[in-house]
Amino acid sequence: MDNEDNMHQVQELKTTLQRLQDWYAKQCNGDWEHQFGVKIDTVDNPGWHVEIDLNGTKWEDATFDEIRTRSTPSNWIMCFKRDSRFVGTGDPNKLEEILSYFLSIVNS
Repeated sequence: MDNEDNMHQVQELKTTLQRLQDWYAKQCNGDWEHQFGVKIDTVDNPGWHVEIDLNGTKWEDATFDEIRTRSTPSNWIMCFKRDSRFVGTGDPNKLEEILSYFLSIVNS
């Protein structure tokens, strides 16, 4: 097993939150974190709103496939890129899915 396989197995064992923390830590360079970052908030319909600044990262100009799914009024998710920010919103059970989608792009 080579190092790349080892790293992939370690990534699979980490939680979504641990992987987000790792991504964030890699972006921090003494300057980026003073202007940009990760925002996770709740919304009143109810659900989650996530914005992740990509300014100054290698994903700043990347294209993200848009996700828009609404099975029912209480089962929905939307993820897209606006300018140089990843935006994800979803019902109260979609925070993990929003973050996992983001991480699937930046960790590929």
